Amino acid sequence: MTRPKVSLSLPELPICAEIPAVKRALARGSAVLTAPPGSGKTTVVPLALLDEPWLAGKKIILLEPRRLAARAAARRMAALLGEPVGERIGYQIRFERRYSASTRIEVVTEGILTRRLHQDNSLADVGLIIFDEFHERSLQTDLALALSLDLCQIRDDLRLLVMSATLETGPIARLLGDVSIVKGRGRMFAVDIDYLERPSQGRIAEAVADGIRRLSSHEGDLLVFLPGSGEIRETLERLQRNPALHDCLMLPLSGDLSLRDQDRAIFPDPEGRRRIILATAIAETSLTIEGIRCVIDSGWSRLPAFDPASGLSRLNTVRVSKATADQRSGRAGRLGPGYCLRLWTREQHQNLPAANPPEILNADLAGLTLELARWGVNDPAMLQWLDPPRNGPFRQARELLLALGAVDQQGRITSAGRALAELPLHPRLGHMLIQARGRGLEALGCDLAALLNERDPLRGQAIGADIGERLQLLATWRRQGDQAVRDLGGDADLCRRIDQAAQQWRRKSTRSVPWKVEDIGALLITAYPERIARRRPGQRQWYQLANGRAVALLPSDPLTASEMLVAAQVDSGHGAGRIFLAAAIRPTLLTEHHRHLLVSEQLVRWDGESGRVVASIRTCLGAIVMEEHPLTNLPTEAVTEALLEGIGRMGFACLPWTRQARQLQARLVSLRRWQPEAGWPDLSDQHLLADLTWLRPFVAGINRVELLQHLNLQTILLSSLDWSHRQSLDRLAPETVTVPSGSTIRIVYQSDGPPVLAVRLQEMFGLTTTPTVCNGQVVLLLHLLSPAGRPVQVTTDLASFWEKGYTEVKKELKGRYPKHAWPDDPLTAQPLRGVPRKQSPL
Repeated sequence: MTRPKVSLSLPELPICAEIPAVKRALARGSAVLTAPPGSGKTTVVPLALLDEPWLAGKKIILLEPRRLAARAAARRMAALLGEPVGERIGYQIRFERRYSASTRIEVVTEGILTRRLHQDNSLADVGLIIFDEFHERSLQTDLALALSLDLCQIRDDLRLLVMSATLETGPIARLLGDVSIVKGRGRMFAVDIDYLERPSQGRIAEAVADGIRRLSSHEGDLLVFLPGSGEIRETLERLQRNPALHDCLMLPLSGDLSLRDQDRAIFPDPEGRRRIILATAIAETSLTIEGIRCVIDSGWSRLPAFDPASGLSRLNTVRVSKATADQRSGRAGRLGPGYCLRLWTREQHQNLPAANPPEILNADLAGLTLELARWGVNDPAMLQWLDPPRNGPFRQARELLLALGAVDQQGRITSAGRALAELPLHPRLGHMLIQARGRGLEALGCDLAALLNERDPLRGQAIGADIGERLQLLATWRRQGDQAVRDLGGDADLCRRIDQAAQQWRRKSTRSVPWKVEDIGALLITAYPERIARRRPGQRQWYQLANGRAVALLPSDPLTASEMLVAAQVDSGHGAGRIFLAAAIRPTLLTEHHRHLLVSEQLVRWDGESGRVVASIRTCLGAIVMEEHPLTNLPTEAVTEALLEGIGRMGFACLPWTRQARQLQARLVSLRRWQPEAGWPDLSDQHLLADLTWLRPFVAGINRVELLQHLNLQTILLSSLDWSHRQSLDRLAPETVTVPSGSTIRIVYQSDGPPVLAVRLQEMFGLTTTPTVCNGQVVLLLHLLSPAGRPVQVTTDLASFWEKGYTEVKKELKGRYPKHAWPDDPLTAQPLRGVPRKQSPL
C-alpha cells in the first residue's frame, strides 16, 4: 500500500533554509545538525523528511529527553498537519501514549526508545532515529545512541540524526562515522543581559524574589529558572506575599505537574494577565513558551551524582555552566527583543564551567549495566560511546546485579534479570516488586516502588522519616482526594502520580493479601540489604548501616525508638549522613527470613586492654555485629596470628630483650652491613617488627603478654642462621678480644656504627696495631680508659695515639694516678692489668 505524500506548509523558521542540506546529508547516511534555539529544528525537520526516498515510508522516531517537550513537540507537528495527535504524529512517554497504525513520526522519551530497541532488535519499521537536544547528554540518551549505532552495524538503511543547539559537533560526527555536519542559522532577537554588582547572599528564593521586583517595569511574561521544586514553592510563597504582584499569574513549571498545569504555564493566559513562570531545567530547551520576554536565571542547577563509596545517588545543587546560561537567556529572545537578569556577577560568570559533564560519568550505572546485559554486552568496550562508562561504577553496578541474581558471574543476563529489565524501575526496586509478588504483597510492593521512584510527597514536613507515613498519605488520597492530602501538608499531585505508577505496575491476575506494617521493612530489605541499620550503643538517633556508614535520624523522629531500620533514602554525602526515608524492622526478621544476609565467623583478635588474645563467634550483617559469643577452645594458629598482631601494636618493648640478645642482634646486623654479598639475614628492629613470622614457631600456645617473658631471644635469633653462618659468626664477629695484658674484653657491637672496645690504657702497652674483626676488614673503635674507667682517648689508630697523643695524656693523668705506670715509652713497657706491686727488699 502506497502512503500518501505529506502535504503541508512549513512555517517560516530559520531552519527551513537548511532543509535541503539536511536531506542531502541523510541521503548519504547519518548526519549531525546544529542550530540555535528557536530555529524550529525539533518540529520542522522531522516533517520535512517524511517523503524522502531513502525513508521508504518507514517511521521516524524523535527522541526528546523530557516528557513535557515530547508532548509539546508532537502537538505542534500534528497542528502543522491539521490533524489531532495520534494519527500521523504520535508520542509515547511514561504513563501516556497516543499513536496508531498510521503514525509516521513518533516522539518518545529516552527510556521508551531503549525499551523499543530491546523489544524489536531490528526496528524494521523505523528508517530514522533523531536524537534531539543531544547536548543534555543524559545517561539514557548515551545508552540509546550506543545501542542504535550497534543496530546500524546490521542495518545499513537505518539513519541517525543528532541535533543540538550547543553541542561540539566534531566528536559526535566522528562517532557516527565521520558524517556530514549541517550548521543552521537562528532567528534569535537581541537579549540584554545584566549581572549583579556583588555576589548574592542568602537563600536562592530570596535572591529570585528581589530580581523579580527589579523587572516589574519590563514588558512581557517572565520566565524564572530555579534548581528544583522546593525552590519553586519557596519562591511562590514569597511572591504571593507581595501586593505589587497580585495582578500577575504565578505559575510553576516542572515535570512533576499534571498536563493541565503544564499547559497553563506554556500557553498565554486567556485573561491576558502577565505570567511569572517559575521553572526547573525543563524549560531550558526544545519547548517554546509563548509570551516570554524576560528571563531571570538563579544560576543554579540540580544534577544527579553517584557516590561509589556509599553506593548511593543524590541530586547536587551546582552552579550552571556557561552553555546552560546561554540556553536560558536565549529564552527571552525567541519571539522578540528580550532581557535576562543573571543572579551572579560578571566575575563569577568567567569562572563557570563551559558545559555540564555527561551524566554517564557521574551516574549510578546499575540500570545501564542491566540494559547492556540484556543486549548481550558484558563489556561496555563492545559498543561505541562518546564517553564510555567508567570502570569503577560499572564494576559496582555488576556486583549489585550479581547480588540481585540479575546476571551471572560472566555478566550474562539471567531469567531473573530479564524479568527485572521488563520493569521500568531501578533494578533494586524491580527486584523488590518481584519479591513482593512472590509473597502475595504486590499491592504493597507497587506502592513502595512508586513512592521511592518519585520525590517524597511529605518532603519538608517535620514528621519524621517513616515511609509508612507516606503510605498512609497515599491511602488518604485514594479515599478522600486532593484536599485531604493538602490538609496534611502533602503533595496531592505527587500522590496522583504515585498512584498512577503503582496501578500500572500492578498485575490484575496477581492476588494480594492484606499486609502488615512489618512487611514494609521486609520488602525494603530486598531492595536495600546494605542499608539495614542498627542503633549505635548509647546513641539514640545514630545508626550504623550494614555498608559501614554512620547515619542519623532527626532527634525528634519517632523512628528513633526502633533498634533496627532499613533506610530507603539516605543523604549520600561524605562522612555521616541523614536518613530521609526508612522503615523499622525486628532484629529477628533477619534470622527468620533473610538468613542469607548474615555471616557467622570465628573471630580471634588481640585485646590491647587486657593484653591477651580473645576469641568469639560473631554473626554479622555487613559491618553490623548482630550477636557475639565467647569461644573457649581457641584454635592455635589463629591465636598465634592474633598474638603477633598484638606484638606489632605494642612494639619490641613487650619482648624480653637481654643485653646478650641485643649484642647478638647487633653482631648480626653489623655482619650484614659489612658483608652485603654474604647473605646474612636482616635482623634489624625495623625488619623484625615489620614481619613477625620469625617469632611464630616460638610463641605457639602463648595467649597473654606476660608469657612472652619466657622467650629466649638469643636462641630465637640464632635459629634464623643457617649452618655456615653459625660457623662463621664467632670468627667474624667474636664477642671478646684478648688484649696485651692478657685480659679478655667484651666487644660492644652497634647496629649503626663501628664495634667498640673499651679498655684501660695500661693494658694496651706494647701493641702498635689496632685490633680488628671480620677478617681484618673492620677496625675496632678503641675507648682507651683512665684508671678510673673514663675514656681519655677514642681512636681507631693506636700507633698514632702512642706517637702523638700519649705524652699529653701522661702529663694530665700521671699526677692524678701516681700509683699507675706511666712509662716514657709505652711501646716497650710491660702491659698491666692494675696497679703494679712494689718489689720487696732482699
